[in-house]
Amino acid sequence: MGWKTTAVMKARGSAPTYQCLEVCAGAGGQAIGLEAAGFEHLALIEIDSHACTTLRHNRPEWNVIEQDLTTVDFKQFKGSEIDLLSGGVPCPPFSVAGKQLGSEDERDLFPIMMKATATLMPRALMIENVKGLLSKRFTPYRDAILDYLLELGYVAEWRLFNAADFGVPQTRFRSILVAMRPEDWSNFSWPQRNESVRVSVGEALISKMGSNGWKGADEWAKKATTIAPTLVGGSKKHGGTEVVRKGRKEKSLVLLQVK
Repeated sequence: MGWKTTAVMKARGSAPTYQCLEVCAGAGGQAIGLEAAGFEHLALIEIDSHACTTLRHNRPEWNVIEQDLTTVDFKQFKGSEIDLLSGGVPCPPFSVAGKQLGSEDERDLFPIMMKATATLMPRALMIENVKGLLSKRFTPYRDAILDYLLELGYVAEWRLFNAADFGVPQTRFRSILVAMRPEDWSNFSWPQRNESVRVSVGEALISKMGSNGWKGADEWAKKATTIAPTLVGGSKKHGGTEVVRKGRKEKSLVLLQVK
């Protein structure tokens, strides 16, 4: 994402690397992306035991901390050179699929992330959330976060991205907050959307669908010629996996409901 400065580069062969502390890591989607971008994880914090099992299985060398984020003492990481504090904090407080209670929702963890930033003062902060967070309804909330980060000495900005514009075969809009110290912000550039890299579900999954010898894989791929609709995973509290198709929510018959 436009990291050009060499001041934060650390030697690992000829490739630059950065150190990241990730919270609400889930099963590792963002972590794997950061790894591919040259980040090494100091630790990954996640409360869900199944997600932690997945992280440890796929990356045994990672320091996975299975803990409720609200109980984490971030002072334990002080003294470490943290280039990036990242995380995908819970979406329900801002999702149109929920009640959009924002700061009134018990699952709002943005305050925890702000306290962690103040404690650790990383070179950069990146937080991912749902599109709904960028709605007019939450303008005061977003502005309060930007003001807080400005007081800490960071330059920060919100942007909206669609994963389909970066090669993911699914329409998935996400809001991204990036904050950096001024000297690093001058060397940062947001990624640009590129519709030419869009791929269909069939193109993306044909090799996997046919990997165990399924003879119908090619025929399936010929029909799966579009980008998938948004999948809404629900939550442990409310459950219910849904598909969002052109602004409408439909119950999915092919995904298991989370209970």
